[in-house]
Amino acid sequence: MRRRHTSQDDLRAREFEAYVAGAGTRLLHTATLLTAESPDDNPHARHLLTLALAHTYAGWHRLRGGDPYAHTRRYLATRFAHDAWRRRGGLFPSRARPGGPLARLSPQERLILVLRLHEGIAEEQTAALLGLSAERVRTVFHRAMAAVLRPPPGPAPAVGGVEAVPS
Repeated sequence: MRRRHTSQDDLRAREFEAYVAGAGTRLLHTATLLTAESPDDNPHARHLLTLALAHTYAGWHRLRGGDPYAHTRRYLATRFAHDAWRRRGGLFPSRARPGGPLARLSPQERLILVLRLHEGIAEEQTAALLGLSAERVRTVFHRAMAAVLRPPPGPAPAVGGVEAVPS
């Protein structure tokens, strides 16, 4: 009987390793977008992904026939939302916020934008996942899109070595 249990554990480990090999990069990119860290320096995103993968592995036997990617993504999103809410000052209250276009957004705006655009989750599903109304998700999404598409304040960056002429 012990031998059977060991072979099931080995099979579970191999299946999970194959899943992580296939989905790990995309999930790390999603976590990096959520935390608004640089892809080269993303310790919070890596920690968030580690927690999500550990949670997925712990429930791997219950996911037979299910979608492990959706399970991991759901945990990643809810853990990010919980951590952001708990800290109330955003994810990086003790240090300068990271750069990039998503860094200007609130954690809720980033979460909804990433789920809707990067992950392609429908508005109603996003609302259900986050416990919000579809109207709230739509409002936050449009506000986030406007903020991302609006140029940052300050002088225009140099393009091709040519500085912008002040008006």
